[in-house]
This record gives sequence, C-alpha cells and structure tokens, in this order.
Amino acid sequence: MTGPLATTPCTLPLVEVCVTEFDLACLPATGAVFDRLVALRPAQVVVDLSGCRHIDAAAIGLLLDVHRRLARADGVLTVRNPNPRIRRILHTARLDQILPIVDTAPSSPPGTPTAEQEPIAAPPALVAHGRASVRAAT
Repeated sequence: MTGPLATTPCTLPLVEVCVTEFDLACLPATGAVFDRLVALRPAQVVVDLSGCRHIDAAAIGLLLDVHRRLARADGVLTVRNPNPRIRRILHTARLDQILPIVDTAPSSPPGTPTAEQEPIAAPPALVAHGRASVRAAT
C-alpha cells in the first residue's frame, strides 16, 4: 500500500534541454516543456543555457519550481554553461546555492566511457538520452 507521499522511481537517467530564450515572454512555452519533462520522472535534467542571452525573475522562478518538483521525485536539476552575465544573475538570486551550475561540454550519452574509464564490457539494457530546444515565437 502506498501513501500520498510515495514516489515513483525515475524512468530516465538524463534529459537535456537547450534553452535559447528564457524570460516572461516565453515562459508559457518553456513551462509546458518542463511540465512534460518532469512527467517523465528523469533522474537528472540538465538545462543548457549556452545559447541563452537573457534570463529574468520569472525564469528563475520556473527553475526553482522545476527543481522542487524534481527533488520530490529524487531527481536533480543542473544548469549548464550560462554566460558570465547570466551566471552573475543566478549568483545574485542565490540559485548557485540551491542547484548545481556547471561549465562543461555537452555530455556523452550515458554509458559512454571517458578517457579515465575502461570500456564497458556490456552496454546498459536501456539508455534514454534526449535533447529539446525551446524558442520563443516572435
């Protein structure tokens, strides 16, 4: 018997989202994408901001909401490659104290060996790796 606080296990190891516009004007479309992503119950969502030039308070609020929803299901939200201006905004909003903000190249699909790792003897039974782009309609 499960109670109302029981969580469903994560169904995907990683979902990546490349966000190019992230402000109040595009929040409904971006929010809808995040709603669909959270419904997939991923273990980790990486929001790549490398192509994003601006972020506002509404977008920060959405990131916090997605972080809370993922955390309830034992998922993690990570922000990747914000430009220096957006990094300062995230720091000022103290988002860097709540969720990981990293500067890295796009990740390889799960199970891909790195230079430090030996090749994997057998491929994983199920690997899911996705990417979505969100652009505001003009």
